[in-house]
Amino acid sequence: MLREGLGEHSAFGEYHPLINLTYYIFAIGVTVFSLSPGFLVTTFLLAWVYSVMLRGTSAMRMNLIFILWIIVVMALINVLFTHQGETVLFCLHGNRITAEALIYGLSAAVMLSAVLIWFTSFNAVMTAEKLIYLFGRAAPVLGLTLSMIFRYIPLLKNRYEEIRMGQRCMGRGAASDPTFLQRLRQDGRNVSVLISWSLESSIENADSMEARGYGLKGRTSFHLYRFTAGDAAMEIWLCALGAVCVCGCVLDRTDAFFYPRYIPHPLDGGATVTLAAFACLLATPIVLDLLGERKWK
Repeated sequence: MLREGLGEHSAFGEYHPLINLTYYIFAIGVTVFSLSPGFLVTTFLLAWVYSVMLRGTSAMRMNLIFILWIIVVMALINVLFTHQGETVLFCLHGNRITAEALIYGLSAAVMLSAVLIWFTSFNAVMTAEKLIYLFGRAAPVLGLTLSMIFRYIPLLKNRYEEIRMGQRCMGRGAASDPTFLQRLRQDGRNVSVLISWSLESSIENADSMEARGYGLKGRTSFHLYRFTAGDAAMEIWLCALGAVCVCGCVLDRTDAFFYPRYIPHPLDGGATVTLAAFACLLATPIVLDLLGERKWK
């Protein structure tokens, strides 16, 4: 399970698309407004665990370096350009390097990394069919645009690899281009072919959807999604936990003060309840997938 990942065939992915969308709205929305250490650690770890379950260890191992680079770069940028805070670590060319700026940069970087990791699992669970089903009638253009955006993220990567392999078979690869400028010129040629291919493909997709009557008034579409009693119970569970988390965000139970002195929000009664509800909300699909795998075996 961990090597290949569950993908869209996970137990949570078998629920109604509205359930999946509700979960990610609360998970990503609350994460964006959470800078307290407890909430950051919770959302980052659970986002990583769920992404590994869905996409496998091989896929997430490649993203680990990218996430680490985001954390390091954002922390350095905030330290070098923000000089607020009363705890001075040292001075660099007359500029104060403060601990508060460093902590804020790290917190913001971890929050952004958690959001990106949540979107990787979102791309695995929310397929194009689910997005078109949810937005096809109310906002057909938005549904088609979202499905194409999330589809093109892995599609562009696969196409670039195909173009690069084709160029190597023609003798235009890294082995035949020893200098840096030649390799750079070849990479630019590959990107140019990728852009042309993608633009042509998008025009063909748009014409095909228009020829089939997509977005016309009164047009019906076939789908296998049915909102059952189990879906209703899960929707109530997610909305109840999400409401507690939203109330905690409104009451600043998920935030922290960074300037002039770093003061994390104390874990009082409200913050503890909000953190517990947030952890239960994020862990719901993980528990469901683990139970589904155990039942299958």
